[in-house]
Amino acid sequence: MPSSHSRPWPETEPSAMTPVAEHDDIRDMLRRLLDRHSTLEDSRLAARSEVGYSPELWSLLVKEMNVAALTVPEDRGGLGFSVVELGIVLEECGRALVCEPVLTSATLGVHALLAAERSSRVEELLERVVQGELVATVTALSAQTDFVDVTRVGDRWSVSGRATNVVQGGAADVVVVLGHAEDGPGLYAVDLRTAPVRRTELPVVDPSRRQANLLFDTADAVRLVGPENALRTVEELQSLGVIGLACEHVGIVARLLDSTKEYTMQRRQFGRAIGSFQAVKHRLASTLVELEKARSAARYAAAVFAEDPGAAALPAAVAGAVCTDAVIATASEAVQLHGGVGFTWEHAAHSYVRRALGDEPLLGDSRAHRSRVADLVGL
Repeated sequence: MPSSHSRPWPETEPSAMTPVAEHDDIRDMLRRLLDRHSTLEDSRLAARSEVGYSPELWSLLVKEMNVAALTVPEDRGGLGFSVVELGIVLEECGRALVCEPVLTSATLGVHALLAAERSSRVEELLERVVQGELVATVTALSAQTDFVDVTRVGDRWSVSGRATNVVQGGAADVVVVLGHAEDGPGLYAVDLRTAPVRRTELPVVDPSRRQANLLFDTADAVRLVGPENALRTVEELQSLGVIGLACEHVGIVARLLDSTKEYTMQRRQFGRAIGSFQAVKHRLASTLVELEKARSAARYAAAVFAEDPGAAALPAAVAGAVCTDAVIATASEAVQLHGGVGFTWEHAAHSYVRRALGDEPLLGDSRAHRSRVADLVGL
């Protein structure tokens, strides 16, 4: 996707980088909720369910934590927070390896609807997504975005074509697609519950984040964004998607570092905890460095997006590269330092490895993000 709508890297540190006590409160409340309702076994059971997540946990996240309302302005029924606070939520969701559609619906779906040209239909969709009545997903987050064909008949829009590798496309109620009409590209929302669409679930590395292909056949659609703002909105969605994944990866790295450190202090060899061996200490220290780099990059990108989404493309690409490398390296270290048990399917590290590897194709691996950085700075 072209970068012509992106603005330069901010010259000053975003004010949203300043830590506040409220952020700790959000983190503590969400962690307590997920510790009770989203254990690893809960997550694995939810991933195998018909919809691929737990409707009960999703209801708790929406009703008790207001995750879908977090970044919605107060005058539109939300809490009026920013992507900084949403990033905290996504960190904790990554830490707990949740299957629920926090990234797709509460983050990208909500942002796409907020960017839409306001109408009664858009406001209705936004309200129902915010309340958790509808689950939304977005196809425009892909690095290789699919364009569907759009035709206009009177005052109605019709969508035909294929959208591939749609995250949670098999269970979502609404999908936002990027389409080409006679007057140019635009973003359109399709109600998957009633539209003539064929969903094909895909085999994936990470069963906790399902994907599906969607085939539309003259499906009614609501135009959200017209040609004048479509590409800019897609760039913002892509930046937000990269930042969201980066925040999730920070949570995963933190969780794996904690669990690996705990294991190495309990596992004994030659009469000593293996965590006391210098070689193990060095590997844990290297993982801590990866965590701090990833945390800084993700939180900075979220803070920039909160102040100016158009300036977030470069910080998002940096965060994508740093956090992708960090989560893959940490998942590998967790398996290695847990010894033989870490290689078993039953161990928690295995699920985190799958999430780390499964996330790579969604918005690009670290090499793709670095190539994006080079493009943005003119190299």
